[in-house]
Amino acid sequence: MAMENVAGIDTLVQLRNVSEGVGVTEADIRRDLAACYRLIAVYGMTDLASNHISARLPGRHDHFLINPYGMLYEEVTASSLHVIDLKGNIIQRGQTSYGVNTAGYVIHSAIHEGRPDLTCVLHTHTRAGVALSCLEGGLLPLNQTALQILHDVSYHDFEGPATNEAEKASLVRDLGSKKLMIMRNHGLMTCGRSIPEAFFLMYMLNTACQIQLDVLASGRTIHMPSELAIANQAEVMGKVRDVTRGNFEWPALLRKLDRLLPGYAD
Repeated sequence: MAMENVAGIDTLVQLRNVSEGVGVTEADIRRDLAACYRLIAVYGMTDLASNHISARLPGRHDHFLINPYGMLYEEVTASSLHVIDLKGNIIQRGQTSYGVNTAGYVIHSAIHEGRPDLTCVLHTHTRAGVALSCLEGGLLPLNQTALQILHDVSYHDFEGPATNEAEKASLVRDLGSKKLMIMRNHGLMTCGRSIPEAFFLMYMLNTACQIQLDVLASGRTIHMPSELAIANQAEVMGKVRDVTRGNFEWPALLRKLDRLLPGYAD
């Protein structure tokens, strides 16, 4: 009797999601983006009505979807999302009277214009993320969670409220070819080739921040991973560098939303 291989790197390489690839529609992107907003709420990563997540529209690379400024994340639906362009014009208003957060426009238009390879941009002010962003040294290679993403983390110095379009250039420059950013004294940002990838990376980054703060708060001597272990982790991550992360978990996350916060696709 033939044995079936367990899921691993080879399986992950084959996974794709509805929010990337040929045949993706605006309805697909709207549904996944609304789901992403609600998942950020479910996992406790919101800042009241602040922060923003955006997704580029298929076939309209200068247009992207973003939340109405004034709705809580758990209220966001597919039909409430605004379509805006890279200049900040509302091309198509969602089913709401709310406008667009200026900082949201600046941050997201910068990345969508500067990184056409990316679909989704996700920005948070989580307690753990903001706290770690204030520490010299940034994210440390303390554990497996951090080591899964550390190679892809960039840093951006605080320039004040992100409402000045002059900051666009430094955001794109500092992100470079990476997908994760610790915005010093500010918060976190993750970017993905799909909406699930941006969510997955934010979950991992925020968790790594929380773990590091917990370790430092213990006041105990820190046991660091060996250089060999760090090298082994780097080798594994090198094999999945071109894999769109998060697609494997996304169907289960949507099932969770259907149980806890249904209606996101409306």
